[in-house]
Amino acid sequence: MKNILCIGAGYVGGPTMAVIAKMCPDYEVNIVDINEDRIQRWQSDDLPIYEPGLKSIVRETLNKNLFFSTDIAGNIKKADIIFVSVNTPTKTFGIGAGKAADLQYWEKTARQILEYSDSDKIVVEKSTLPVRTAQAMERILNSGDEGIHFEVLSNPEFLAEGTAIKDLLNPDRVLIGGHGTETGRKAVAELVKIYTHWVDSERVLTANLWSSELSKLVANAFLAQRISSINSVSAICDATEADVSEVSRAIGMDSRIGKKFLQASVGFGGSCFKKDILNLVYLCDHYGLHDVANYWEQVVLMNQYQKTRFVARMIATMFNTVVDKRIAILGFAFKADTGDTRESPAIDICHQLLDEHACLTVSDPQALDNAKRDLADYQDLVTFEVDPYLATENSHALAILTEWEEYINLDYNRIYASMVKPAFIFDGRNILDHDQLFTIGFNVYPIGKPPLTHI
Repeated sequence: MKNILCIGAGYVGGPTMAVIAKMCPDYEVNIVDINEDRIQRWQSDDLPIYEPGLKSIVRETLNKNLFFSTDIAGNIKKADIIFVSVNTPTKTFGIGAGKAADLQYWEKTARQILEYSDSDKIVVEKSTLPVRTAQAMERILNSGDEGIHFEVLSNPEFLAEGTAIKDLLNPDRVLIGGHGTETGRKAVAELVKIYTHWVDSERVLTANLWSSELSKLVANAFLAQRISSINSVSAICDATEADVSEVSRAIGMDSRIGKKFLQASVGFGGSCFKKDILNLVYLCDHYGLHDVANYWEQVVLMNQYQKTRFVARMIATMFNTVVDKRIAILGFAFKADTGDTRESPAIDICHQLLDEHACLTVSDPQALDNAKRDLADYQDLVTFEVDPYLATENSHALAILTEWEEYINLDYNRIYASMVKPAFIFDGRNILDHDQLFTIGFNVYPIGKPPLTHI
């Protein structure tokens, strides 16, 4: 039985390895992490991340061919294939601060692999990394004098939080990058063999290392670009009283464009889009492609503009002040079906409202623990309530910031009756029935659609 190791038990490593363990019972799969609490939670009913379908897969495979541990050294020694899935955040210091990837955890992991290995290994980049990072990893791994050969592959993830298990079980494609050498081709074939346990071979793409590394950044940049593009159009719609949903539907039916990622909202979030675009911007600047860098950076700037515009509209609508007004925030995760709040638009929106001395009640079915950490500096002005009906009680306004399906089906007659009048709804995800809300008595402000108001 071949042994797979994943270093890093986070949003990518945990679900990916759980699915591999399920679909490849002839492999032993080990996941290690320095965070002991996280490892313990993976082995309990309280998993460290929420992802639909994940818990049942972990239960099915745990301690059969899926194992969790903090023993990094011991698991490196026995592994045949090592996936590196550690955090690569944006640098907050030094050269490239604010744009370049911080590779300190990646480098420490590479040096651990070198230190504890006593046999040849395939090392797979799973983390999102700048182009040609594999070359640096190879230099570290091949700096030893033990005669051990390491073959480095790139296998970027293309997972969307909230649908990660579906994405893993039925991926659009699996991308594997490697060298065209004999050992490189052999290593690629080993990884292909794992995925073709359940993925059709025509959807398993192979490429050179640099193309694979770049493809991940470019994929996220293109997706984020579409969101920022439709959000820029939503601003024009608000100014002209056009309807962004009608515009989106019209252009989305063009087969050259397509309808996906054309839903206007308060903006994109998550751990990948902003980080990967800024990484791409830094890469372009590094190679002297400054006009290209400026082009991609505008995607991020437009995303920030959309959040600022949303708050400015709330303040202007509520008689140019939100001081001491109670606002219910429904949804804090960056998207539905996850508890992840990294780069969530709700963070910036809440900060801006709190800086205007509003009083917030934050509600979310999965993300309240993270929300408490994200808003820790404003404890006196924020309360947290999992029940949306209690969260909206006595509020002047409510803002929908995450597209949780349960928010569509709330009893808005009950909510309206409990609110201060005039009552405002700011639908930052355009998921509600605006005509119905207006009939109930709300003043309704969607994104990129004409408002429906009684005042």
